[in-house]
Amino acid sequence: MTNYAVILAAGKGTRMKSDLPKVLHKVAGISMLEHVFRSVNAINPEKTVTVVGHKAELVEQVLAGQTDFVRQTEQLGTGHAVMMAEPVLENLTGQTLVIAGDTPLITGESLKNLIDFHINHKNVATILTAEADNPFGYGRIVRNQHGEVLKIVEQKDASDFEQQIKEINTGTYVFDNASLFKALKNINTNNAQGEYYITDVIGIFRENGEKVGAYTLKNFDESLGVNDRVALATAEGVMRRRINKQHMVNGVSFVNPDATYIDVDVEIAPEVQLEANVTLKGQTKIGAETILTNGTYIVDSEIGERAVITNSMIEESSVADGVTVGPYAHIRPGSSLAKDVHVGNFVEVKGSSIGENTKAGHLTYIGNSEVGANVNFGAGTITVNYDGQNKYKTIIGDNVFVGSNSTIIAPVELGDNSLVGAGSTIDKDVPANAIALGRSRQINKEDYAKRLPHHPQNK
Repeated sequence: MTNYAVILAAGKGTRMKSDLPKVLHKVAGISMLEHVFRSVNAINPEKTVTVVGHKAELVEQVLAGQTDFVRQTEQLGTGHAVMMAEPVLENLTGQTLVIAGDTPLITGESLKNLIDFHINHKNVATILTAEADNPFGYGRIVRNQHGEVLKIVEQKDASDFEQQIKEINTGTYVFDNASLFKALKNINTNNAQGEYYITDVIGIFRENGEKVGAYTLKNFDESLGVNDRVALATAEGVMRRRINKQHMVNGVSFVNPDATYIDVDVEIAPEVQLEANVTLKGQTKIGAETILTNGTYIVDSEIGERAVITNSMIEESSVADGVTVGPYAHIRPGSSLAKDVHVGNFVEVKGSSIGENTKAGHLTYIGNSEVGANVNFGAGTITVNYDGQNKYKTIIGDNVFVGSNSTIIAPVELGDNSLVGAGSTIDKDVPANAIALGRSRQINKEDYAKRLPHHPQNK
């Protein structure tokens, strides 16, 4: 049978206290909506309809080209939101998954199990439920003595007896598609919220003698709906534990997984070692046998095999095999470090390529530069790439030695095998095999120090 899906993503999320639509708040590096969309894809829907409303353009940008969109201009409840999908889905045959865009922890596996349960039991509707230790705030599942679902009652409409029920509605459902849109024509707003509840169609199906079932999640964590920043942090914690566990299963070592922060799309090879307080974000990839020490922060970067990154930050860059970085180094966007490069403490590299086996041990800035292999940068070297209006490029050949405290003013080129004397300011090209000295002349004033008040003989 054919599957369809409706994702509800129209709400503002007032309790988030944010200008950003609720479903666009991120969990482990991607929006809640993207998490839901990825899980929904596990059921291979022929059509997915995303219902948007508050700041619809922002929401549509996130899933552009991947789903149909319909607008809910007034947020009049979940039932009303699903009604908006009627022009796209009404006349189709199959079953339709309805899921909220603020439930990022539901897995694709659970949604596949829900669909299978629905089909195997020949239900007109199946509710995804969970057992809650503290069910306050959730809609309760009311069953008869045979275990059949009679209705779902919201917290504000529940009797004292109904409020004691621990089986809760997760807000995810599967319906026979044609029956769903037929029943939606008969729901009303006679409830505490004055809204059209999608849950009211359950009562309509029961009145018609149609079969309604419920599939209970094995893991309650998956049921979490995010309505405020507290729940967002809870979702973040659950997702990160899930991500870290999978990496450990795959052969990655964690010193302290509870203090290691890895986004959902990060790829890590086996035999990588992660110390505590490591953060890996975006589309980062880490090669085998690499070591990332405490405090390392990497964003959208690719790190090769057997690298050692020590308490440093790397952004939108590539680091080849055997590279060592840090401590306290900053590799800024657009940089590439070739095999066996060493970038040491308090070194900053920005928008530069650095060739194999080049070393910048400490206190160096390399910006907008093309650096060859086997280059040595002495401490305190600076490439001067910006004149206040424009950026300029420095080109440094292979086997160049740059003495400490040198200032290389771009645009300039240092030829292969050249040497720059310590303390030089270089603003002209240096030919291959040349020695460049750009120092000001030293003058010694004999006995002048004796004139100074702090000289020992003046005390």
